[in-house]
Amino acid sequence: MQSRRAFLRTATVTTGAATIGSTLLTAPAHAGTTRVVAVKKQNERTVDLTVHSGAMNRDLKVRLLLPRGWSADAERTWPLVFGFHGGNENYSAWTTYTDIAARSYRRQVIVALPEGGYAGGYTDWWNYGFGGSYAWETFHLRELLPILEQEYRAGPKRAVFGQSTGGYGALIYAARNPGMFRYAAAYSPFASILTPGVDRVLLTGLTGLGWLTDKWSMWGDPVLQRHIWEANDPVTQAERLRGTKLYVAVAKNGLPGPLDPPDGHFADPAEAFCYYTTKPFLDRLEELDIPVTTHLYDRGTHTWRYWQDELNRSWPAMMRTLHA
Repeated sequence: MQSRRAFLRTATVTTGAATIGSTLLTAPAHAGTTRVVAVKKQNERTVDLTVHSGAMNRDLKVRLLLPRGWSADAERTWPLVFGFHGGNENYSAWTTYTDIAARSYRRQVIVALPEGGYAGGYTDWWNYGFGGSYAWETFHLRELLPILEQEYRAGPKRAVFGQSTGGYGALIYAARNPGMFRYAAAYSPFASILTPGVDRVLLTGLTGLGWLTDKWSMWGDPVLQRHIWEANDPVTQAERLRGTKLYVAVAKNGLPGPLDPPDGHFADPAEAFCYYTTKPFLDRLEELDIPVTTHLYDRGTHTWRYWQDELNRSWPAMMRTLHA
């Protein structure tokens, strides 16, 4: 493993490198097939990594938001926050539509905004048991996380948040990896996949939109491969969230609400569907006596105006948890 100092230089920026303050970052070499292949500075505290995933054999983007005083050769580490985007967005969504960059700078945390794929599902796809397919959980938690820890000074205190399918990702990653995250926040998530009717909507809807070329490839058949569905269902895995601080927000229907334009007259079925999937998850947490902070608002659409508002609401508690 190349040391941190080995990829720190005081020099002119070249291809595949980025200057942070007065320091030049070049992509570090990593053992194995997963490695950073390019580093591009967007501004003083925003760096885009191109990471080659060995699990998926492809290059993927990750945006890093670095705090004031960050240095790759610092003795200290910083708390790490993962932010996940929805199924029709990409790694740049949170910085495009919200103020997350300013928040990370002020609160002394590293924020990692990785690519999650177009309807990638925040899961390792079954692919009929053959592998060689999408492996998003492996990329995020087994490949990217060690890089952030070893080369970018991410520490053991972690939180995760996401919107829409990214909210699902926040919940299921925290459940499938107990203790990895101190705090998980889900805004308008798909919070159950085995609730009656949800599996059919997911399979039919994703296939119809062209998001899945084969509706069985992600988790298989809900009956024949039920163990795979259960392993990726937040309701089934809810017990494993015990000890993680949780925040869940969703509108009870998709009717235009206070943050929508005044001329908005159309209901948003995506938000109503999210509430339908979230209610069983919250009921299960109540059965298990697992605490969760909720914001279930009466009206609102499946849009970034509401997710910025939920970031505002959940961020202070997230930071208190990380800095405790």
